[in-house]
Amino acid sequence: MGHRNFRYYFLGQVVSILGTWIQQVAMSWLVYRLTGSVALLGVTTFAALVPMLVVGPLAGAWIDRHDKRRLLILVQGLLALQALALGVLTMLDLVGPSLLVLMSVMLGVLNAFDTPLRQSQINSFVGSREDLPNALALNAMAFNSGRFLGPPLAGLLLGLTSEAFCFVLNAVSFAALAFGVWRIRVEASPRASGSTASVFREGLGYVWDAYAIRTLILILAVANLTASSYAVLLPVFAKDVFSGDARMLGMLWGAAGAGAFVGTVFLATRKNLPGLVTVVVSGAAIGALALLVFSYSRFLPVSLLAMAMVGLGISIGNVATNMLLQTLAPDHLRGRVVSFFSSTRFGFDAIGGLLAGLLAARVGAQRAMLIEGLVLAVFAVWALRTRGRLRADVARRI
Repeated sequence: MGHRNFRYYFLGQVVSILGTWIQQVAMSWLVYRLTGSVALLGVTTFAALVPMLVVGPLAGAWIDRHDKRRLLILVQGLLALQALALGVLTMLDLVGPSLLVLMSVMLGVLNAFDTPLRQSQINSFVGSREDLPNALALNAMAFNSGRFLGPPLAGLLLGLTSEAFCFVLNAVSFAALAFGVWRIRVEASPRASGSTASVFREGLGYVWDAYAIRTLILILAVANLTASSYAVLLPVFAKDVFSGDARMLGMLWGAAGAGAFVGTVFLATRKNLPGLVTVVVSGAAIGALALLVFSYSRFLPVSLLAMAMVGLGISIGNVATNMLLQTLAPDHLRGRVVSFFSSTRFGFDAIGGLLAGLLAARVGAQRAMLIEGLVLAVFAVWALRTRGRLRADVARRI
């Protein structure tokens, strides 16, 4: 926080992320309230996230060829327009399943550019490679503080106002980050030369040839394919298992956010980068165990604790992976490496959410979460066995 540029970015990020979480909870509640379809919850989540998997890697190559700071300000404006349009359409009762899916796709395409733009510039905002891991942990802390505070606030707002109000509020929140980035004074980062296709191939070759990076991304993919599916199923648990309303959904989301926030506070104190490999693997194991407990529990306090542990496991795994990847990546490849991280993180989250929704429609939400937990538990055992080699390769590359 001693870096002026990072302070401007961080404060704007906090406001923007809070608005984003409010919209996400409002969106899931709107879908389930209008349709009662758990499958559509999975479809809309998939539509919002799958562009990260499809567009994300190419977006990383494209943004490495342009001025990232100006692009980030532009993308904030487009995200604000998307949220405002969704709010107005909801206010006029013009939303239906098809339109909700379309708006989710638009959001996903914009986020495919927004996420690597935000992440890849943090290094230039702090101006010190030694401070980069801590800056990334603080950035994740901002994300998870919004994840902790946003859902309960969204539940309160939904009880007092409407989904449309939440969407409009999110539109306003993007101005905070745009203003913060506008105030930043930093030299433009070097731009990659060549066509977008050749720049993409260069980044893909680097990721594939480096054992540590390839393995970290594999762990990231499986963990988010399974553990992150809870997001799609929470409205079902809130309404059908615990007989609650939007406030109950906000409590469950908030519990996951609280666990995630604790995880990022823990990571902000870590200085031993090879030791983060153990954190990544432990995150998968914690997430698996917590999913299994949550799928069986009918006692709300136990379920809230289990959901907090799910959030903790996902958070420490994802953030520690990001810290390692960005530290290992050369400066000229960072945008592309970050895009592979974000496309895997959110793309496999999208696939997992779709599968969880479809599975829950056939066997029920509780059994679906049980299956997800069992799959992740088996994978976590494999990851534990590869930890030694992975840690050695990370230590060699630092």
